[in-house]
Amino acid sequence: MLRLEHLVKDYYTGDEIVHAIRDLTVTFRDNEFVSILGPSGCGKTTLLNIIGGLDNYNSGNLVINGRSTKDYTDKDWDTYRNHRIGFVFQSYNLIMHQTVLQNVALSMALTDVPKDEREKRAAAALEKVGLKDQLNKKPTQMSGGQMQRVAIARALVNDPEILLADEPTGALDSHTSVQIMDLLKEIAKDRLVIMVTHNPELAQQYSTRIIRLRDGVIVSDSDPVREGEELEDEQKPLKKPSMKFGTALSLSFNNLLTKKGRTLLTAFAGSIGIIGIGLIMSLSSGMQGYIDRVEQDTMTSYPVTIEDNTMDMSVLMSAMMDRDEQGEKKSYDGTVRSRAFADKLLGSIADTEKNNLTAFRKYLNSPGGQELKETASAIEYNYGITMHVYNKQAVGDKLVAVSPNGLMDELGMSDMINLRDQFMGGMSSAMPGSEVWMALPAESSLRD
Repeated sequence: MLRLEHLVKDYYTGDEIVHAIRDLTVTFRDNEFVSILGPSGCGKTTLLNIIGGLDNYNSGNLVINGRSTKDYTDKDWDTYRNHRIGFVFQSYNLIMHQTVLQNVALSMALTDVPKDEREKRAAAALEKVGLKDQLNKKPTQMSGGQMQRVAIARALVNDPEILLADEPTGALDSHTSVQIMDLLKEIAKDRLVIMVTHNPELAQQYSTRIIRLRDGVIVSDSDPVREGEELEDEQKPLKKPSMKFGTALSLSFNNLLTKKGRTLLTAFAGSIGIIGIGLIMSLSSGMQGYIDRVEQDTMTSYPVTIEDNTMDMSVLMSAMMDRDEQGEKKSYDGTVRSRAFADKLLGSIADTEKNNLTAFRKYLNSPGGQELKETASAIEYNYGITMHVYNKQAVGDKLVAVSPNGLMDELGMSDMINLRDQFMGGMSSAMPGSEVWMALPAESSLRD
């Protein structure tokens, strides 16, 4: 038994509300042929879609065999449509590249029925609608009436309790329409058939009950269900719809084969996209590798050096720039004086700070310094050991110091170098001076 209780369905179009169904209550018998009549836009198709589970209602209730559908999940609706409902549409909705037999058998793909059984039941359904000799034809080889018969056979093959037909004769001529109506009347002997139509003559001739709608409300019912007439509702266990992986794979493969040109073009376009992505990723990886190598080579040429004494070189550079901008000023006796430059130079020397390299090395050897070691290419230590190298002069057999450079001693500028080393400490090793020999890095990759 199918009951609709105070059903309401509204559609929202922008700021407007369209009332398709307004507080509709009706009960259908298990075996009858019901025709729903009414002008366009009165809610006929909306009502059919709600009964078939293709659309949801806003309020009210749809009761199926005593069970309310208010708490139905998506899987419950799938099961309901697959086992209890058969659809017959005005536009047939057949798959044109498949045979008639395959079109009808396809509706059983979700019922876990073996392939041989599906074909056997599909052939029986087609024989019932008078298409026994048309099993291997394609829909494109058939007339409109024949295609509608195929659609009816497809709707009946799962033995549904309710058959819904939306304008089944709308695209057919009068002679073919009569044949389809005769078939639907025969089907209504053992199940509920609900048909939406604009043809009142066919409805009067073939239907056992006519319901007229206007503005979403029932205005007349030729044979309503009266009190005491309702049959006892019977609950039947239904299996959840599911498709086997092999069936899905076979259907997909057949669909690809029927459209070879489109499949090849899609595969070609997809391969171009994949190759393009691979090319972009390879170029990106190569550029990143090149940048990493340039960074490593640059850092190798200019390593980060930590001296035992640190002087703020920015102060010295600022003093030199100010000196160039201000120029030299002469005193009254003609000597050149640059008091500001000398003050800044002495200030920078005075601000020299001493670093605790012993504690820093202890930190590097601790677990906390492991992250720094992993980031650096190499960490090396220089203890300031001076290599003394002498060269014998060609004339006079006199030894001249090559390292440290003895040129400054020969020029009488050794005192100035000593003064610089005294003030600047370890910073002198980074400036041009007396060191000639430099130790090679222990890391072989840094020697190039």
